[in-house]
Amino acid sequence: MAKKILLPIDLNSPASWIKPLAEAQQMLAKGGELHVVSVLPDFGLSLVGTFFKAGFEQTALHQFGEALRNWVRQNVPGSVEVHPHILHGNIYDEILRAADKLDVDLIILAAHRPEAKDYLLGPNAARIVRHAKQSVYVVRD
Repeated sequence: MAKKILLPIDLNSPASWIKPLAEAQQMLAKGGELHVVSVLPDFGLSLVGTFFKAGFEQTALHQFGEALRNWVRQNVPGSVEVHPHILHGNIYDEILRAADKLDVDLIILAAHRPEAKDYLLGPNAARIVRHAKQSVYVVRD
C-alpha cells in the first residue's frame, strides 16, 4: 500500500486512466492521497507561439484545469482524498518533477504495447520508468 500515489493521465485518452485509476484505488493506503496530474504541452517555442493569440496559454491552462477538476468529480470516488494538478511543459520532465515535489511513494501510469518506433524514440512511460526516483507501476492497455 502507498500513502501518496501520482497518477498521470491524458484527458483525451481513456486508456491512460481507466485501468491505472482502478489500480491506484486498490493500492492507496487508507488515508492516503491520490495526486492526479495532466500535462499541457508548452507552446512557448518562438515558431509555434506566433500562431496563437496573446493570452492563449493562460486561457488554455484555465480551461484544462477546469476539465481536470470535472474529470476528478466524475471518476474518483468521494471517499478518496484526491488532488488534481495541471502541469505545463515537457510531459515526462513535468511528471518527474511533480513526483519529487509532491514526495509520492508510487507513480502509476498507463503504457501502450511497444511498437518498433518506440525502441528508437522511447515513449514517455519509458523515460519516466528510467529516471524516476520513486517506484513506478506500469499498467498495460
